[in-house]
Amino acid sequence: MPKKAAPPKPKILQITLVKSPIGYSVRHKATIRALGLLRMHQTVEHVDSPTVRGMISLVNHLVEVDETVEA
Repeated sequence: MPKKAAPPKPKILQITLVKSPIGYSVRHKATIRALGLLRMHQTVEHVDSPTVRGMISLVNHLVEVDETVEA
């Protein structure tokens, strides 16, 4: 039997908080906290998924996203 191909490597998103959520809605602040961002210029890594993409699209004016493929 032929061997199965290895599954593709998951795509990793590096999310950095570049603008303060002060002055924005409670929903935006809660989304920033749910992403794991606590302070300015902090970077967190998440596996690319529709849930995380939706959270990023809600607060895209506050964060910067860098897409990488895990090696």
